[in-house]
This record gives sequence, C-alpha cells and structure tokens, in this order.
Amino acid sequence: MEPVVSEGTAVRALDDDLRVRIKVLHDLVQNATVFSSIFGEIEPLILNLLGAERMTIYQKQKKEDVIVSRFKTGSDVREIRVPLSTNSIAGFVALTQQPLFINDVYDEAGLRKLHSNLRFDRNFDQKTGFRTRSMIVAPIMSGKAMLGVLQIINKRGGGTFSEMDGKVAIHIAKIIASKFQQDVNATAAPYALLLQQGLVSTEKLDDVLERAAKRRVHPSRLLMDELHISAEQVGKSLETYYQVPYQPYDPAIQLPQVLMTEVKPAYLRKLLCIPIQGDRHQVVIAIDDPSDHTRILEIQRVLRADTIALRVSLPDDILRFLGETVSAGGADLGAIMDQLEGEAALVTEGAEELDSGGLDENAAPIIQLVNKVIADAVTIGASDIHVEPGKERAPTRVRMRVDGLCREVLQIPATHAPAVLSRIKIMSRLDISERRKPQDGKCKLKLGNRSIELRVATVPTVNGESAVMRVLANAGALPMEKLNLTQRNLDAIKELVAHPHGIFLVVGPTGSGKTTTLHAVLGFLNTPDRKIWTAEDPVEITQPGLQQVQVLPKIGFDFAAAMRSFLRADPDIILIGEMRDRETSHIGIEASLTGHLVLSTLHTNSAPETVTRLLDLGVDPMNFADALLGVLAQRLMRTLCKDCKQPYQPDTHEIQQLMHAYGEAQFPELGVDPATLKLHKPVGCDKCGNTGYRGRTGIHELLQSTPAMRELIFTKASVAEIRELSIKEGMRTLMQDGVGKIIQGQSDLAQLFRVASG
Repeated sequence: MEPVVSEGTAVRALDDDLRVRIKVLHDLVQNATVFSSIFGEIEPLILNLLGAERMTIYQKQKKEDVIVSRFKTGSDVREIRVPLSTNSIAGFVALTQQPLFINDVYDEAGLRKLHSNLRFDRNFDQKTGFRTRSMIVAPIMSGKAMLGVLQIINKRGGGTFSEMDGKVAIHIAKIIASKFQQDVNATAAPYALLLQQGLVSTEKLDDVLERAAKRRVHPSRLLMDELHISAEQVGKSLETYYQVPYQPYDPAIQLPQVLMTEVKPAYLRKLLCIPIQGDRHQVVIAIDDPSDHTRILEIQRVLRADTIALRVSLPDDILRFLGETVSAGGADLGAIMDQLEGEAALVTEGAEELDSGGLDENAAPIIQLVNKVIADAVTIGASDIHVEPGKERAPTRVRMRVDGLCREVLQIPATHAPAVLSRIKIMSRLDISERRKPQDGKCKLKLGNRSIELRVATVPTVNGESAVMRVLANAGALPMEKLNLTQRNLDAIKELVAHPHGIFLVVGPTGSGKTTTLHAVLGFLNTPDRKIWTAEDPVEITQPGLQQVQVLPKIGFDFAAAMRSFLRADPDIILIGEMRDRETSHIGIEASLTGHLVLSTLHTNSAPETVTRLLDLGVDPMNFADALLGVLAQRLMRTLCKDCKQPYQPDTHEIQQLMHAYGEAQFPELGVDPATLKLHKPVGCDKCGNTGYRGRTGIHELLQSTPAMRELIFTKASVAEIRELSIKEGMRTLMQDGVGKIIQGQSDLAQLFRVASG
C-alpha cells in the first residue's frame, strides 16, 4: 500500500488499443456541454479501461469546503459529502492532492502507515453487502487547483490494480479535470483572471512573476505596488484559479483562541497560514497557496483538527491577522515618519546638543523604520542601502542603489539618526559604544516569509556615523541562457568549461555580476557525477549539490587556505572567490594543472589586462599559459524600461558614435542599415520611478586560450598585443558587445559610456 507513481509520460507506455480507447474517452469528455451529461456514457468506458467494478467521482464545492459524490456506480443515489480531512480516503486525497494505490481498504495497519488518522468507513459495505477491496484514488487537478477526486474500486476477478492501472487512472483524472475546469469557470493559472479583465498584459505579468521569483517575494506584492492592482482583484483571481474562497483581512474576525493557544505566532509566520475560525472538529485555515499540502498537513497536525476548510489569502492579509503591519516591514512609511517628526519636535525643544540620549534605539518607530527601509529595498531590488548623516542639524539621508545608481528615498530627522545607526549596529552585533572607528558585520532577518541577509559597514565621518548595508542575493543560480550572452560567447563558454581541467576566470570591478555569472556556469556543470567545492566571501548564491564554504580571513582561513584544504577533498571542480594574491593564484594554477577545473574572479578592467595582471603577481608564464582556458570580462549596463521606452530615428552624429564605438571596419557584421536604423530612448513611467531605466544586463568580452595566445602569454606580451590577437581570433570587446545590445533596443549609448570605454 503506497502512493501511486506520478503520471509522467504514462500514456507513452500504453499499447495501441488502450491509446485508442483513451482517445475516445477524451473526445467524449471534451465535446460534452457539461460533464454531467456524459457520465452515463463514459462510466462503462472507464470501468473497462481499468478492469474495475465501480467508481465514484467527487466534485469540489468551492463554498462548502467538501467534495460531493455527484457521479458514481451503483443504485445508491444519495450524495456523499466528504470534508477535507485525514479521516477518510477521498478526503485525504483531496487534502493532500496526492494519489493513493490501496490493495485492501480493510487493512487498517496499512492505512495508518499513510496517516495515523486514516480509516475506511465500512458502513456502506455493511448496508449493501458489497465488499470494497482495492482502490485507486486520484485527485482531479487543473494545474495546482484541486477540483475533485476520482475513486476506482475493486479490480474485476478479485485481483489488485497494477501500476499501469494507476497511471491510466491519473491520466483519466486529468481528462476529467479539463471539463470540471470549464464547468466551474476556473482559470488555468493563478493570475489569469487579471489578464481576462485587462488589468495586466501577458508581457507585464511574465515580468512580474520572473522578478518575484528572483527576489523571493509573493507576486501579489509587485502586482499591487507596481501595477496598482487592488488586493481584492488579486485575491479574486486566486480564488477563481484555486476554487477556494478568497479571505481578505477583516479586523472584525476574532481568531479562535482555543486553537491559537496551541501554536506560536512565529510558527504561523513561518508557515504563512493561520486558523481564522472553527475548533478542533473543523478549522478554517487561511493560506497563500491552497495547493501546498505539506503546510496544510503540518498545520492540521499541530492543531489536531479533524477536518480542514481552506481560504486563500494574500501574505499581507495573513500577517495582518497575526498582528503585523502590511509588508511585515512596519507601518506605512509616511505614518512612521509623521510619528518620528512629532517626537523630533519634543526632543529638540530646548536641546543644546544632538545625541541619542533623547530616543531609545529599541523604540517601536525606530524598529519599524529600519525594518521598513530594508523591506522596501528588497522589494525594489536595491543592492545597497546608504545611511548618510547630514551636517549639524541637517537630516540624515537614506539612499538606495538600484540598477547601479543611487536614489534618495528618505530623510530622517537629525534627532533620530543616532538611534537608527544604533539599531542597525545592534542588528549586526556591532559595538554601539564605539563610534570612532569603522566596523563590519552581518545580520540575518526575516520579514514576513522572506529571509534577508545584509552585510553592514559603519564608517565615522565628520558629521557622524555613516552606514552601508549591502543586500546579499540569497538566491539560486541563474541559467546561463539568462545572462544575455551573445550566442558566440555562450557556445564558447560551454565548450571551454567542458574541459576536465584548466582555469576559467570572470573579471570586472566590484558589483559587475561576476559571482552571478560563475554560479550560472556552475549550474551548467553541476551534475551528480561531479564533486564541486566553492570558497566564497560571502556565500551569496546557494545551489544544491555544491559544497560551499565561507572564508574567514580573521582566523587565517583565507582563499589560499581553502584551496589547500579542497585539494585534499578529491574535487572535480573548484570555485575560488577571488585570486587576489600570488599564493592563491599559484595554488589555483597548480590545481588546474593537476586535473581540476578551477573557476575564479579577478578585479581587472578587461580580459587582456587580466593576463598581464596575473603575470605581474608572479605566476609562472609557462604554467599559466598551459592552464588558462579563457577569461570573460563583464560589466552591468542599465536597460531601458520595457513599459515606456520609445523608438526613434538617430541623427547622423549618433550613428557615427555607434559606428566609431563598434569599429567602422567591423560595423557591417551587425547586419543593420544605418539609414533605416531605429534606436530606443528612455521616457519614464511609474514602473521605473520615472527614470526611463529598469534593470541591468551584462556586456561581455571573452578571451579564449589558443596556441597563438599561449605563445603570447609565455613571452609576456603586452596588453595591446594580447587584445589585438583576441580580436583577430573573434573576441568582441565590452564596447562592441554593448553597441550590439543598444541596436537590439536594450539600452542606449549614455549607459554604455558609463560602464565601458573604447
């Protein structure tokens, strides 16, 4: 007795006869006006397909929190209403949304192995004399939305259902699901109703979903903040998809205390669900994803509830039920600042000197303000938060670096600035009494369901302490195809890193995306047959399958020490965060020559300069020439906002700039006619903060190690000679790659000239 194997490609394993019969069933269901009109016709088809005696099809009732047996085999015409619970087989499948394959429903010990509460109700058998034995029970799902349950009963001849029967039953459930979806007007995706209502375009929705996944925030947050779609509209869209009622936050709802005493608010915040009414017999749970059976079963276990009724809520609604403010970052920023300004008037009245004595850094408004600033930084995708004191009684400015440029977001009254700095230092475990020297620290915090890590640096200035908080990515690796590499560079990198040994470098200034690129390469290489070690400072991107190490220079565990320890751990691939000194570079090259693929970074301006920089560090030219696979230099260039960028016809001067930047002799290879060329310019809208730009993309130059290049390295050739040979062998410079992306409409010359030079 165990769960059925997932469907996968079940129908591929069917013989031709079964395929034909399933096709007949499929066409009957799809061509029916409503499912009820053809049940009598498809019932014998399904029973014959599976060699079964009986079947029952339950349909989910959106507003009644039960599944109802509207369609079944046999003379008993009464409806059976089954709540979502762990007490019955159909209710358990509806709750967990996972199929079951049961050989004997009377085997109580076997049922308890699936769940301690699971039982088979024998009343029907006792009344009718029918003996239920084996079952296949499959959820009827449309995407992640549960619409019903298909229950197949008893294999004819007294045997048990085969694994193939289970796969066929799951496939039949999917056929029925498509008709159920039409019957109840369910949508095919969580936000499809917003598309139908014209509240968002497909392109904008895809962009929101992609950025929400990247930032690990709920899509509803971006839909409401950026596209100004109301919470009710988002909630109704989720309701139409999941077929579960939408539950907005309602201050009039009194949470059931008998249940709330069983569980801590912090635990509910972690699960992002909450009991909003009921008792242990039946509890109503508000959750952001009604298809997440793992969380549903967990809360059912903790609350010891017999049956579960589900409501779909937005994360903000759930957090407000828990007593938190919207976005879990504190109250509205305007309300916090009003409160601070009011307190500032009291603190400064009669004050001779500004210090933190007038305000507690643990006061609620200060905590709310710091949390809100951090939460807003994560929401808008900022890489850094800068807290900069003003002169004398001037307010402290808070700026955020978004897409490489700083923008001011807030001014804090001077009376409160020391308390804000102290709060930041407390969070980062720094010494709040020491204000005369720089300090570095890190902090981790959880805002709502988001885990955020910050690297914090404080520096004393003539106006007071300044702080910089870098928001660490804390995300998974991007696929290489998302790096916006040219096809030539993408293919070449894949070919280079396919070598079993050698060294591949990604270079550029701080904040140019080197770590992101290296982890994308590791994602390409990360297969179960390879052992991969990484040494990083800090570990920002995590991937399953990697052994990732945080270096700690303060205790002598630097990159060189990490490399030496890795070589004793039998790796295939090593990523070393940076080759910043001769020792690390020497060990990396030696490792690459002894059968390891080594990936690393360096702070240099271009790919050709990287070669001379490493030679200047004292590495052996012959060993380096043999070890090097390639060098990828990169920058991040701001991209035009997709929502407001505007095409235009460039003038002669601008075309000449483009041709000069790319090289007039090579410009024809781009395949564009200067006379008809269209470029794009920034305009500005709400989505991009009226800047005209949103997001950044990489520009790259790739130097590959060839016999001729190895000869130049061995002879310690100049940067100019290395660059000339690289271009001759096909490399396109950062400037040339940028021009190509400008012509594609991704950015403009002003942004290219900011990050690259000829």
